[in-house]
Order: sequence, then structure tokens, then C-alpha cells
Amino acid sequence: MSSDVPTTTSTITAAGAAAKASVVDVPHEPGVAKPDAILTVDHVTRRFGGMTAVDVQHLEVQRGIITALIGPNGAGKTTFFNLITGFDKPSSAPKLIGGPKAGEAAKSSFNGNEVGNIGATKVAKQGMVRTFQLTKALSKLTVLENMRLGAKDQPGENLFVSMIKPLWAKREAEITVKAEELLARFKLLEKKDDMAGSLSGGQKKLLEMARALMSDPVMIMLDEPMAGVNPALTQSLLGHIQALRDDGMTVLFVEHDMHMVRHISDWVIVMAEGRVVAEGPAATVMDDPAVIDAYLGAHHNTDLGDDSLLTDEVAEELAAEVTAEENAEGKA
Repeated sequence: MSSDVPTTTSTITAAGAAAKASVVDVPHEPGVAKPDAILTVDHVTRRFGGMTAVDVQHLEVQRGIITALIGPNGAGKTTFFNLITGFDKPSSAPKLIGGPKAGEAAKSSFNGNEVGNIGATKVAKQGMVRTFQLTKALSKLTVLENMRLGAKDQPGENLFVSMIKPLWAKREAEITVKAEELLARFKLLEKKDDMAGSLSGGQKKLLEMARALMSDPVMIMLDEPMAGVNPALTQSLLGHIQALRDDGMTVLFVEHDMHMVRHISDWVIVMAEGRVVAEGPAATVMDDPAVIDAYLGAHHNTDLGDDSLLTDEVAEELAAEVTAEENAEGKA
């Protein structure tokens, strides 16, 4: 995305201002306690063979704000997403100097409930849902059918109930109304009868975000929401993410575009080599020496999407990091 990111609103909403104010007095240091943490993670480690992809000793996410999770390729951001949403499980405590001590088992709590090792389905039922860097829309189903799949409390999913239409027809009608309202909000209503596979990359991102809202989540996690999005839809996506926060939802997103991070995030968490190395407001984090050294380099005020930063040497290093992580995940 280009550096001239459009402004989504001319003035911040009251909800947005309150969200930013909630972290004004929070110290800018890794693992800092938040005044109202909705997600708390302790001693979460994930290793692939001899490589440690994630080693987060303590992390808290403040309720009701937009938090950006940034870091270089291979920093462990997506793996961390997978761990806290139940799509992956932490490794046992490593027998390494500086690792968790005996009894310091991996633990995650969300909205006051333990969510470690309970699986993705149960995590989602607790109210924490996620989208993916590569969209998971079911291409051979219509847009509306994709939306219906995201709803909870569907009696028709029971084999015996599904045979008796009066037992599920009313609920399906309610789900359809809700789905159409969300599609209208995301400007996809006219596409409701189209196959999801026919949508553009940006429209699939919108569909996945809308489908996630079908389950009435408390917190939504977006993995690179701008990846592969046509610039024409950038404004719409940015506005929708801010609207989620303004509706009282907690948002945690992974993103590489620093201009987007600066523009919409209320708080930024930086990962490098699997660890949290810095936290704070975007303006503060971008000038943190630890972040500059670990991630942004001398071009910390330049869009990371700028091809001029990708010298042959840097490109080879990034490619090697990605390949190593993909190979390690394939062996797991």
C-alpha cells in the first residue's frame, strides 16, 4: 500500500477517543500490565525442531482498543495467533537457560476464562474469532451461504433436527436476516447470491470479516487484513476496522504496512525472534531503539512496502526466514 493512506474519518468518535485514553498512562515497556486486559498470555512457547518460533513470557491486550502486532517476517506473529486461538498448541517448557521454570506452564485467559489448549472451536465460542492472511472463504458456496456458516446456535446442524424443517426454519430465517444486514454494512449485499470464489481479493477479506461477526465476537483478530487488497478497498477496510472498535469490540491485528499501523492503532506490540521487544503507541514504538534495531532499521519512517528497501541481500534473508518457518511448520 502506498504511503498516502487515506483518512477514514475527519474526526475521531467518542468511542475511539475513550479507547485511546484507556492506555494513555500505561508504561511503554514489553509485557506491561493493562488497566482492563481482555487477553492475558503467560509462558507461551512454540518450537519447531531446534527453532523457537514463539517465546512470550507475558502479554496483555487491553479491552476495547485496536492493538497492532508488528514485527519482521519470521518474528512468530502468525504462530502466536495460532497458539492463542487454539489452532496450535504450545510446546512443553524448554529445558533452556532463561526458559520457563518448573511449574510455569503455558497459560492464556480470555475475558476471565482459561482458553489454553481448549481448541479453536471452543475459543471461538468464548467470543474470540480470527481471520486469516489467506482468506478461508468457501469458493463453491455463495456469499450468503458462507455467512450462514459463521452463525452460532444452529439447530439444523443436528442430524435428526435437520430432518424436521419446522424445528430449524425460524432460526435459519433469523440468521439470514442478520447475514444480509452485515453484507449490507460491508457493501456486499448485491453479491449475496454470487459464488464466493468469484469475489476479488479485497471482497473476500470483507466477506471473511463480515462472517466473523456472525458469531457476535467480543474480540476479533485480523491476520494481515490489507494483504492483497486492491487500493480501492483500502479505505473501506480501514473504516470497518475502526468501526469495530467504535462498536465496543477489541481488535488485534497483524500488519506490515507501517502507515496503516500509525493510522488506526491505539497500541502497538512488537515481536522479534518470537519475543515481545516493545509496546506503546505507534509514534513512540517507531522511535524505540529496540524496534529500530530488531525490525525497522534506518528506514523506520518509510513504508515497509516500499520496494526500495528490499535490497538483494535483505530479500534473500527474508526469503530464507520464511522458508525456514514454512519448513518447520510442515514438519510439526
